[in-house]
Amino acid sequence: MTALALAGTAGCGGSPGDAPRPAPPGPEVRLVAYDGCDALLDGLRRATADQVGPYGLGGPGMMPLEGDTALRKGPAAAQPGVPNAAPPPGTPQHSTTNSHEPGADEPDLVKTDGRRIVTVTGGELRVIDPATRRVAHTMDLPGSGGAFRGGDAQLLLSGDRALVTTQQTAMLPMERRPLPGPGGFDDLPTPTPVPTTRLTLVDLSAAPKVIGTMTTEAGYVDARQTGSTVRVVMRSTPRIQFPGGNGGKGEKQAIEANRAAVLKAPLDAWLPSFRTDDGGGRAATYRSPCDQVSRPSSYAGSSLLSVLTFDLAKGLGDPKAIAVAADGTTVYGNGKSLYVTGTPPTPYTWNSPPRAPEPRTDIYKFDVAGTERPRYVASGSVKGFLLNQYSLSELDGNLRLATTTSQIDTRERKSESAVYVLAQHGARLDEIGRVGGLGKGERIYSVRFLGTTAYVVTFRQVDPLYTLDLKDPRRPRLGGELKITGYSAYLHPLADGRLLGVGRDADASGRTLGLQVSLFDVSGAQPRKVASYRLPDESSQAEFEPHAFLYWPQSGLTVIPVMNPGGGTSEALVLKIGGTSITRAGAVRHPDGERFGNGVKRSLVVGNTLWTFSDDGARATDAATLKNAAWLPFR
Repeated sequence: MTALALAGTAGCGGSPGDAPRPAPPGPEVRLVAYDGCDALLDGLRRATADQVGPYGLGGPGMMPLEGDTALRKGPAAAQPGVPNAAPPPGTPQHSTTNSHEPGADEPDLVKTDGRRIVTVTGGELRVIDPATRRVAHTMDLPGSGGAFRGGDAQLLLSGDRALVTTQQTAMLPMERRPLPGPGGFDDLPTPTPVPTTRLTLVDLSAAPKVIGTMTTEAGYVDARQTGSTVRVVMRSTPRIQFPGGNGGKGEKQAIEANRAAVLKAPLDAWLPSFRTDDGGGRAATYRSPCDQVSRPSSYAGSSLLSVLTFDLAKGLGDPKAIAVAADGTTVYGNGKSLYVTGTPPTPYTWNSPPRAPEPRTDIYKFDVAGTERPRYVASGSVKGFLLNQYSLSELDGNLRLATTTSQIDTRERKSESAVYVLAQHGARLDEIGRVGGLGKGERIYSVRFLGTTAYVVTFRQVDPLYTLDLKDPRRPRLGGELKITGYSAYLHPLADGRLLGVGRDADASGRTLGLQVSLFDVSGAQPRKVASYRLPDESSQAEFEPHAFLYWPQSGLTVIPVMNPGGGTSEALVLKIGGTSITRAGAVRHPDGERFGNGVKRSLVVGNTLWTFSDDGARATDAATLKNAAWLPFR
């Protein structure tokens, strides 16, 4: 890999109504290649040694990462969660995963193509026949038994193949790890989490059959699917045994011992391995080639972000891995571009209080329009931190993003939010427009970019819903503002210039009172709230997990899982959204929903049937009358 071209944040920005002016110079952000494996190892060792402390990597004083580990054109725009084209003849109409962009499907607990429903829960994959309302097949997922059973799993569906991602963490004891004690550090063994990510490719043409697996010690971040091509983003930290302070040594000696261990570690301690098995006895191990690993020009991280590529039609072979020596947790993709964002590392400083640097988000753009290895194309940086992937959107080659400047104390009156427009100039993502000063003293709770309009919700005591006009990306401007009590944590586009918000009701002091679903008219210059539905003391997973939200535009059917404050009694609230109204149609509850965390998690529509899913089973309900049609137990 040759050295990558320069990139920075020089650009134009301006207040609403002002002429564009040069943006303040920011740190240079570009990716550069390492000059061979020796240089790569030396760079990773030095970067890790700078960040190691008496506890190793992580621990007291480390800065938190930005957000998404878990929280996001007019009437003719594609509706998320709804097929963009008519289904094949004989296939009933059906909803799909509520993904951010129609061209980039996202992994979830449940998938359907209208002919079948595939679910993963409790270490098992199930195939449901929606026509007969029966579980057609059940298959144990590899590696899901014993202590790992019930681990997080998600899936993607492509024709007769499903890709299941399972994350597992085993607590394995290391020989010695430092713990604070009266003598400085106690010489006691400390359990260390050892992550394992497993990708399992399943053939669904008949009874489910495993036709390939990939395992890695890297942690799963996110994935996007376009056609049969899947891009998987992984994050890995160095696998180094940190000796720390043995025999009552103090903090300084512990740091020195840990740094010495870093400077002796081999390259494999950083480069994760990707071990594949085609199910027929042929296995192989892959790593990112040294010439496919880059780092930001202004720093190097101790962890690696890896992007893997698979064609599900061909199986799990060489993942064509590329890697960046940087940290990140937020992924945004639209089928043509893949953006991974992160925050620069904070060097460890011994015998001095932790510094709180100005929050900053670095952005790395990759071209994923084809089916081959992702191609890095540009980088940029903006002030502040992102809420989640819905804080980003690409339109006409420009990246729009919304950030808040302070994540340390949400009560800090100095915090404010801004929307940036970045244009690609060579290998740079340059700021060409900006609207700042949003929600002073508040932070962002939700963002939605729809065509040339952005909607931003900030909150502290009241909920300002801002609309921003981005028609001229060099002169973005504030369009309107609506102040109401409470806030919307997820915004969903409807037809005819309407916007649906799911969040919390609140009183004038900012104290939250329960679940609130709000309907906004955003067709005019000023947004208006035209309807709302409230459930006191309740909350919804849809506030922070958009995949839990279902909107079926054919009938206005809207399904939202709700839960009481104690974590029990979870049901699917069914609403009907009219032109200017929200009415309660009813609720769907599963058996044993009172058990903590055991309520309804997902819902979808196939034909005239509403399906809801929990860990215990799936319920089929008539979508018009909400009468029970079938209960399919999973246990």
